[in-house]
Amino acid sequence: MSKPVTDLIHHPYQPPAGFVAPQPGVYKASTVIFPNVAAMRARDWKNKNGYTYGLHGTPTTFLLEERLAALEGGKQCVLVPSGLAAIANVNLALLHAGDEVLLPDNVYGPSKALAEGELKNWGITFQLYDAMDPADLQRRIGPRTRLVWLEAPGSVSMEFPPLRQLSDVCRQRGVLTALDNTWGAGLAFPGFDYADIVAHALTKYPSGGGDVLMGSVVTRDQALHERVKLAHMRLGFGVGANDAEAILRALPSIEVRYRAHDRSARELAGWLRGRQEIAHLLHPAFEGAPGHGNWREVCGNDGLAAGLFSVVFDEKYTSAQVDAFCDRLRLFKLGYSWGGPMSLVVPYDMPAMRKAGSWSKGILVRFSIGLEAAEDLKADLEQALAAL
Repeated sequence: MSKPVTDLIHHPYQPPAGFVAPQPGVYKASTVIFPNVAAMRARDWKNKNGYTYGLHGTPTTFLLEERLAALEGGKQCVLVPSGLAAIANVNLALLHAGDEVLLPDNVYGPSKALAEGELKNWGITFQLYDAMDPADLQRRIGPRTRLVWLEAPGSVSMEFPPLRQLSDVCRQRGVLTALDNTWGAGLAFPGFDYADIVAHALTKYPSGGGDVLMGSVVTRDQALHERVKLAHMRLGFGVGANDAEAILRALPSIEVRYRAHDRSARELAGWLRGRQEIAHLLHPAFEGAPGHGNWREVCGNDGLAAGLFSVVFDEKYTSAQVDAFCDRLRLFKLGYSWGGPMSLVVPYDMPAMRKAGSWSKGILVRFSIGLEAAEDLKADLEQALAAL
């Protein structure tokens, strides 16, 4: 007779099949059990036709991958632990020693740091190009260029690039393109109209709660997907089942939330634009903002524009004064990231982030508008501006 602990581990009961509910089940696994040796040897982790090991997928992660591929308009998807991991996965799948990658000058900062660090150490060079000037991109593409990153809009400074022209330059030169579509979220514009690969920080709008770190890489081409998938396996990227569940639960409301963020952001941005303390509004949906015409071409005259914008304070205000403004805010919290229910604010040292001479005077502050009532956020901004 076996011991009770053995019975606990090898208990024969299996719940009946056929349970259906609005939310999918959560499957947690490192080890996956096979019925026999033949099945163990026959299963291939590269396709979603079976399970081999937790890192290679469970019903929970497979389902999330398929839904994200549909959201972005792709065919295949892999999940990674963060948005930066998605960028790293693409770079390491497609680049080898001696290759070159081109990044927009207004690229997401950690992407540039990755190029300056690990990629450089592995013999992969990079150049920065002016995302607002397709001719500059054309000049910089050389015989060693294997990948060009696109980002819309630019990180922090929010310039919306001429995506069609940039994409055309790359396609004419036979260079692969990857788009960081975190801002667009698969909703503002179709990423695959402009790129071969779409990366996404699920940390932002797909999660919506400010509590999950995850990223995705979506492809349409099977051969390209296999390169991404093989690198994904060799890097050992995996995501937790509970994190996957959180995003699966949030995905059905992503468009409703995205539109709410967008609506409040435009209301507050328009109000700030009229304040004497503000020299420039950086929001692609507003006339006069850098790349507004490009945004209109890609997203439409009545298109979506997320819940993110920046302002540049009048140059008479010092960095210390702008910092004090940020500290005085009560509903807006000081914190990185965006796309969650809580509004966030961050002041940035733009000259240190951009090429020498490319940034004018004035302190930049970025706002991520959450889901609070816009009138309450406006009152918070007003009391903090009064202290200036």
